[in-house]
Amino acid sequence: MTTYHEQVRPQGDSPAAPPHAPDSIDWSDLDEKVQPDPAEDASSLFKPGGSFFLDVPENPSAVWGTGGDVLWAEGEALLIAAPQGVGKTTLAHQLIRARLGLQDTVLGYPVVPGSVVLLLAMDRPAQSRRAGHRIFAHDDPAYLNKHLVVWEGPPPFDLAKQTDILAAMCEKAKADTVIIDSVKDAAVGLSEDAVGAGWNRARQKALAAGVQVLELHHNRKAGANGGEPNTLSDVYGSVWIPSGAGSVISLWGEAGDPVVRLRHLKQPMNEVGPFNIVHDHERGTTSVEESVDLYELVRRSGPDGLTPLKAAEALFEAKVPTRAQKEKARRKLDKAVDQGLLTRMEPIFKGGSVSYYLVEQG
Repeated sequence: MTTYHEQVRPQGDSPAAPPHAPDSIDWSDLDEKVQPDPAEDASSLFKPGGSFFLDVPENPSAVWGTGGDVLWAEGEALLIAAPQGVGKTTLAHQLIRARLGLQDTVLGYPVVPGSVVLLLAMDRPAQSRRAGHRIFAHDDPAYLNKHLVVWEGPPPFDLAKQTDILAAMCEKAKADTVIIDSVKDAAVGLSEDAVGAGWNRARQKALAAGVQVLELHHNRKAGANGGEPNTLSDVYGSVWIPSGAGSVISLWGEAGDPVVRLRHLKQPMNEVGPFNIVHDHERGTTSVEESVDLYELVRRSGPDGLTPLKAAEALFEAKVPTRAQKEKARRKLDKAVDQGLLTRMEPIFKGGSVSYYLVEQG
């Protein structure tokens, strides 16, 4: 793999200089790119309101996903939050491989290939390198050198303070995708709203330049009452970090666990999951553990049918599902009705619950 340092180091540098030392990088041409062009016609930045609001596809264009099940939407950042050691880097490397066109799906959902990926391997790069070796070991080195660029170690600037640098780095690497591993290494002081807002501005500038952004981040040590983090407020740092992302995924488990929980905390369209994912650490691959089969639940419910409450208990492994969980279960059941797979029966008595049944095959 070609490192980003090798691309930007001036020819006269001493080989003994650290690859990311400030005096070993010539940023003069990059500085020119981040200055506004006074000759640019400002009117080109405006769009007609009719086309902006009305020319909208039924489902968001997906980088990762299909139909309404979109985990990573085009033009919107994907944030994966997880504690150390539960596989967020492993999952990100598989998304890199799919963006390089070397595999078709991740977790069973298709990924649209890109052109060049820039990986900012800032958090424990040696460990990231070992994890990536398991995934890319059998791929063509020449192909990886052409389509994958790596920045190793801390960035030369705080990207939340100099908000043009992230987009400029992507431009210099000719990348249409950037992986930030991790956000805490790109910006210092993420609990401060000023820093979170600065990072959001940096990510939005990269997105506006046509770069697809994937960010790896951390959640708080635990959610409410010490349980699994399951809300956006459980993502570490300023509210601007999850607010500016289009999609937020939480992974939860103990470090080294082969099976961890995936929750889709913020969605461009439908909620995907929740479900358990299984890491094969030897092969560096991840798959979805066999999830709850709603149709089997309906079949087992017999003449009483399946209610949203019973579906939520199974889907969310909850003895007392929340109102939101019951509503999510109802939406999944109604989606199956729209697809002609289930039929819905309204309650006969006031205060009763709707029930769902299998469509009789004629």
